[in-house]
Amino acid sequence: MNIFNILKEVEKVDPEIFDRLDPRRAVFKHFGGFGKKLAAAAIPVAFGSMLNKAYGQTGTPTVREVLEFALKLENLEYYFYKRAADTNIFASAAGKTAFTVIRDHEEDHVNFLRTAITGLGGAAPTNYTDANFDWTAKGLLGTSTFTDYPTMLAVAQAFEDTGVRAYKGAAPALMTNDAVLQAALQIHSVEARHAAHLRRMRRDMASGVATNKPWITMKDRGGLPPAFQGVYDGEEVTTQAGVNIVGTFNGIAIDANAASEAFDEPLTVAQVNTIVAPFIK
Repeated sequence: MNIFNILKEVEKVDPEIFDRLDPRRAVFKHFGGFGKKLAAAAIPVAFGSMLNKAYGQTGTPTVREVLEFALKLENLEYYFYKRAADTNIFASAAGKTAFTVIRDHEEDHVNFLRTAITGLGGAAPTNYTDANFDWTAKGLLGTSTFTDYPTMLAVAQAFEDTGVRAYKGAAPALMTNDAVLQAALQIHSVEARHAAHLRRMRRDMASGVATNKPWITMKDRGGLPPAFQGVYDGEEVTTQAGVNIVGTFNGIAIDANAASEAFDEPLTVAQVNTIVAPFIK
């Protein structure tokens, strides 16, 4: 195997491969120096690792599998907001309006995902109904999900914070389909706005969490019950792409809290499944 010829052929198909591997394009353009230092048997392993880094394909689900998983999560959110919007426990008309708008957004997401899955040549996606979901979270919440306003807001925040991280985690698997990737990132940004608004609603309640911010700080769950900790584990990261963000830059001190707030961390499919499992029948 001539790895240098293979790299040249890959670059003909994808001129940006080296940028995906590392922004220091020249380092990989002169990959020969690195290759000479490797034993011949190690070259296929190193090359495979490089392509996995560039495309994120090994061990990742297909585009359709990602969309089918997202469809389940969006249905969970849609039916939650559908039932919540019909309750009479809101502290204000504005709160009810917010839940109604979010419900409509989630329905649009569901419709898009169903159409996209069918467009990829798959069979008709699963038809979820309210009956597919356990709003007691396997008894963790009892009957309070739609009867206690603070609980309902807390569940909504947890769903949205999970959605934001889930879409970020799924992005690498969608890189082979630009149209789907773009739509997923658009949904991701809407989920983030939902999360920020719900956090504000929780803060402004009469019994609200005064320290609740529109974003996640470290792995603080913002006053949510311990059962929701999985939504926030891993958010305490303060290093991005090898850069430690904590420190003093241009005379401005950045602490760990601020560094963690500046970036959201992705969730894997397995992590998301663990988080939402109590709500799935």
